[in-house]
Amino acid sequence: MTSQIITRDEIYTQLKKCMDPEIPVNIVDLGLIYDVAVNSNNDINVKMTMTTRGCPLHNTLVNDVKQNLGKLESVGKIDVEIVWDPPWTIEKMNPVVRDNLGFGKPKLRFRINYDTDKPLKQGVFSKSEDGSLILTNNANKGFMVNEAIVRFWESCDSSKTVNQLADFFSDKLGLPRSQIEQEVLQLLEQLLDAELVKV
Repeated sequence: MTSQIITRDEIYTQLKKCMDPEIPVNIVDLGLIYDVAVNSNNDINVKMTMTTRGCPLHNTLVNDVKQNLGKLESVGKIDVEIVWDPPWTIEKMNPVVRDNLGFGKPKLRFRINYDTDKPLKQGVFSKSEDGSLILTNNANKGFMVNEAIVRFWESCDSSKTVNQLADFFSDKLGLPRSQIEQEVLQLLEQLLDAELVKV
């Protein structure tokens, strides 16, 4: 009688029981599993990575994977291959888990709806005699800024939502949307804090 072939779903169910000791997230949601394969003998091959090359938990996680997969009925050989290409990034995490941990969008101190709120600049821009760029809010408090901040402040003309601003600068600068989104939100928080923008 031939034993039943173990499915990928069964493998992933076991892998989800392997928790990263540093972050309270399983290695599947963390994005460390790149591929799993199983053959007719129920030999399992797992391709996984680590968050960093110098990860001190390398052996711990590999042993955990083998231990949990070893509980599957009729399992054959278990091979865990550590790969570094492509390198792990925070984008590989399950988006829901990432946001719950605060690794996604920075948590702003201000209540903002990214889809509907349209930031509007306040205050005035001026350039001092020594060439410094200054934004002054309506309370007459001045802040020295750089050109990138001025460009962003000028774009806050209430015509774009926060998400549209991120799209706009991502296209304009040719940079990944996820990277630009973080920078847009951080800039927005600074300008809201300085009362140079309102939503």
